[in-house]
This record gives sequence, C-alpha cells and structure tokens, in this order.
Amino acid sequence: MTKECVTERNGQALFVFTLTNRNGLEARITNYGGILMSLRTPDRNGVFEDILLGFDTIHEYMAEPQWFFGGLIGRYANRIGDARFQLNGVQYTLRKNDGQHSLHGGDGFDRRVWTPEELTDGRLRLTYSSPHGEAGFPGNLLVHADYSLSDENALELAFHATADQDTPINLTAHPYFNLAGAGRGDVRRHVLMLNANRFTPVDPGLIPTGEMRYVSGTPFDFRSPIPIGTNIDNTSDEQLKIGLGYDHNWILNRTGDGMELAARVVEPTSGRMLEIHTAEPGIQFYSGNYLTDVAGKAGQRYGPRSGLCLETQHFPDSPNRPEFPSTLLKAGATFSSRTIWRFGNS
Repeated sequence: MTKECVTERNGQALFVFTLTNRNGLEARITNYGGILMSLRTPDRNGVFEDILLGFDTIHEYMAEPQWFFGGLIGRYANRIGDARFQLNGVQYTLRKNDGQHSLHGGDGFDRRVWTPEELTDGRLRLTYSSPHGEAGFPGNLLVHADYSLSDENALELAFHATADQDTPINLTAHPYFNLAGAGRGDVRRHVLMLNANRFTPVDPGLIPTGEMRYVSGTPFDFRSPIPIGTNIDNTSDEQLKIGLGYDHNWILNRTGDGMELAARVVEPTSGRMLEIHTAEPGIQFYSGNYLTDVAGKAGQRYGPRSGLCLETQHFPDSPNRPEFPSTLLKAGATFSSRTIWRFGNS
C-alpha cells in the first residue's frame, strides 16, 4: 500500500491510498468520503483499464453535488420516505435532499473526512465518528470501513459500527462500473445476473410500496443472464417508467447468514467479469439513469447509462416498513456488513 497527501480540508489531511496485488490490479481510495476513486483491471487480453466512473481530483469530488461517485454511504443508504421515521416513541426528522425524501443519509458519509489507518495485514481502515443528531439521526455512531485487495483479484469492503443509542443503519458503497472502461460507451451490452426471485416496487418518489413482487414475467427478471438493454426502454412497464430505467432493490435469494453470490456482470467485448458477494438481504441495481453530461475523468462526459451501480444493502425505507428486514442497531450492539467484488474474465 502506498499513500500520497494531496490536499486538506478544514485542517484535515486528505490522502489517496493505492492498493495493488501481484496480478497488477490497482484500487485508489481517498479518506475523503471513503471514495473508491479508480479501479484498474485487465481485459481478456491483459489490457488494464480504469472501470470506475468518477473524477481525476479530490477537489472535483468535493464540488460534485449529487452523483455519489464511489463514496461510502451512510447513515442510511438509499431512501427514507418523507425524511422521517419513528423510533422508541420519538419521531425523527432527517435532512431532505431528494424532493421530500432523504437519500443516502441526507448529508452523508461520502461528504466526510475519515481517519485513515494502514493495518499490518494490508487492510486500509477508515474511521468516522458520526455525532448524535447528524442529518437528524439519533445516537453517536462509530464506523470502521476496511478495504482490502487480495491476490485472488477480490476487493473487499467490511463495515463495523457501534452506537450509544438505538438508531437505524444501512451502509454501502456507491461505485459506478463500466467494465468496458470508464467513458467507453454505455452499459446496455453488459450482461447481468441477479440472484433474486423478487424485488420491491416503488411509488413515483422511488419509495417502496411495501410489496415484494416476483420478477417472473417482468423486465426485472435477471435470474438468467441477459443484456441490461434488453428491456430497459420498455415504456409499457410502470416501474421502468418511474425509475427512467432500473433504480430498484432486489430481494436476494439466501440460504443462510453467510456470504453468497448476489450478482454477476460480464462485458462481452472486453471479457471483463465482476461477481458481487454479500451477506446483505438486498441489492440496489441502478442503471445510471440520471447522469446528464457529467464532466468526468480525462475529459470524458458521462451521460445516462454510462455506468451501473450494484449496492449491497438492507431495503429502502425499512425504518417505516416493519414488514422489511430490520435496520435497527441497538445501543451497545455491533453492526457488521461485508461486500466482495471479485474480478475476472469470461
């Protein structure tokens, strides 16, 4: 692991850390927002490309208003309806940043400076202390996020968190992938498999209705691998119309509490393949629908569907949906979550 101090913010040093493995894979991470800035992987011919959308400098990430490129997301990934929830008889009001709703924590962890630590086993640990009342959430929350890159071409992110009050929590990361290479067209030809029989439909505000609908016979059926573009422009499907494409939570098929395959993506021209493993109950597939001529790396312009996100998570709006798996972290208990991105070629 190497590190470079590139700037500071409010007196706090901002670093870029570079993780590499013996096969040449390279991940660059900054302690500003825990952002995964770049990820270089080889195609089937051994040619390396950066497969993440984003920016060249930390200053551009700090100025970026809404895309969440590569950041660590909390306290609550995804949306909470009407930016409020009730807990232990108290109603909490959150910061609204998505119309009337709270998205990705309102004023979230991707905008914070994390304290970095290089662990002796090669992991990069990032730590953030979220004070009681930040963005409206209760309790002082201490979060560790550990990044590691193995010689088996697996990048792992492990979260651990504790709080001194009961509080909802839903942590994830938000990389935008384009396995052809960042800026090399859209992701319609990427072939996607999602290990999920059901998904959670949404209302016009992209808040789950509470239904857990079977994917069979719908454009949301990715149980067998199909190109993302196969149904994405199906204007007769109400859910695709609402999201302007895919921006939904899939309910993962699970056989236990451990790590299981959630998704597989293959880009047919380069042969690059990504597998995602998690112990979380859900995954948000977002097809980059709202990207609008964003000025990205090396002069690239990112438009709709320039990248895709596969965010491992609990379900959106769970604090207001008792029928969904609970996101409550009890005072003194420990929250843990892992995501593994494994890279290869087809």
